[in-house]
Amino acid sequence: MAYDKFDILTSSAVPLPIENVDTDQIIPARFLKATERKGFGDNLFRDWRYNADGSPKEEFILNNPLYGGKILVGGKNFGSGSSREHAAWSVYDYGFRCVVSSFFADIFKNNCLNVGVLPVQVSETFLDKIFTAMEANPKTEIKVDLPTQTITILATGDSESFEINTYKKGNLLNGFDDIDYLQNMKDEIASFSETLPL
Repeated sequence: MAYDKFDILTSSAVPLPIENVDTDQIIPARFLKATERKGFGDNLFRDWRYNADGSPKEEFILNNPLYGGKILVGGKNFGSGSSREHAAWSVYDYGFRCVVSSFFADIFKNNCLNVGVLPVQVSETFLDKIFTAMEANPKTEIKVDLPTQTITILATGDSESFEINTYKKGNLLNGFDDIDYLQNMKDEIASFSETLPL
């Protein structure tokens, strides 16, 4: 399944300065029955967003109208816990295209890259600068430049580089998942197969 191409994203963001956010908090286990990657955004952080009766919890950040955008800024060790890929699906389905943290659980990070969400790992110092800027102005914009692998707080000009696997970077720039990548190479694969002995 192809995803939106990711090139340069400039957006306001949603701050979630909580450490050790695990995948069960991102998408509770009772919502994992579906097999299609649709509708999971409705239940992103379900138990933090809603009361038992389904009413929104006003104090939770996703219910705060001051904050919004396509970037989620989380605390250290974001996406720990079980390996469920539904957590990445829910982040994408909600509308986030980038998650920023000072450390990601490896499986969550890879699941994000597989579904079109860019995980940007920054230093703890830079993460603090983002939270500080957003506290001063909830509409603070962040520029995430995938081609140059830089992230910038536009209000302050503070910038930092981030790392990403070359193959995954190419897929994000083209809007490919792994299957799309192979299908895009089918002519080359067919040509190569003709050179092989029978």
